Amino acid sequence: MNAIAPPPELLDALRRMGLVVPAFVGGEQLTGGVSSDIWRIDLPRGPVCVKRALGKLKVAADWRAPVSRNRYEAEWMRVAGAASPGAVPALLGQDEAAGALAMEFLPEAAYPLWKAQLRDGRADAGFAAQVGARVARIHAATAADSSIPARFATDAIFYDIRLEPYLVATASRHPDLRAELLALVAQTQANPRALVHGDVSPKNILAGPAGPVFLDAECAWWGDPAFDLAFCLNHLLLKCLWTPPATAGFLACFDALAGAYLQGVDWEPAAALEARAARLLPGLFLARVDGKSPVEYITTDAGRNRVRRVARALLARPVDRLEQARCAWQEELAR
Repeated sequence: MNAIAPPPELLDALRRMGLVVPAFVGGEQLTGGVSSDIWRIDLPRGPVCVKRALGKLKVAADWRAPVSRNRYEAEWMRVAGAASPGAVPALLGQDEAAGALAMEFLPEAAYPLWKAQLRDGRADAGFAAQVGARVARIHAATAADSSIPARFATDAIFYDIRLEPYLVATASRHPDLRAELLALVAQTQANPRALVHGDVSPKNILAGPAGPVFLDAECAWWGDPAFDLAFCLNHLLLKCLWTPPATAGFLACFDALAGAYLQGVDWEPAAALEARAARLLPGLFLARVDGKSPVEYITTDAGRNRVRRVARALLARPVDRLEQARCAWQEELAR
């Protein structure tokens, strides 16, 4: 692909970060999530990845969030990289004025996207266990660090970019479950115990040679670590509708990730955290078909209705074990 000139404001941001930017710089706009512009920019030192937060997210719904979240993402990278070396790309700088950060560019050939592997039916339970263990390691390290809460006082950002578009918006589509969904909001807000990534999703996890590498911590928040666990497990359930022949592998990944994560919980009783995650999971499950950010690969009413049936039943009759939620979905898929 031919290199193109990145936006001048990104080049100015790189200069303010102290990075050497020549007179002409080539680059490539990268595909990614809905909340940022992401570029590969070619500097004399080699390619870097630059990410700039957007005020209005690229979805059909009117979904807005403050660009200040970019600063907290950079800070999450610093903290997570110290807690679990190799778990994040190297952070090169962050610029408040542009709401942008620069980080190490990791080539796809060596760091394939986990979502792409799952799409292709490559369900590696061993890798899923590594994901769970690394997330737990970051949670454990931050739960023990008394300086973290003041550094990540992002309650309003987390509400705007996670709780409202997922749980509150879904409650408006299912008014008979409004009380249950809003109770999950309250549960999540009432258990601040560790540094939460907020978007632990296969689209934000690279399968690196030394294990998973986490991206896109725009939702970084001092809050309930059960959110990260439930958020990632939710994707493994949904993938069963994307690549049905790999269903058994996806469910094995679900069990492996949950098991490895819970083994690393040392800041509270693991059973208490699991219960919160198991109750939250169906709310997030339903949100991915009826919230502001529906998954792009469930395209039929039949598929969406399968999600609704299981999610609504679990919201009406909550369970305390993640295995119970997985079994309910497994039974639906076997129908």
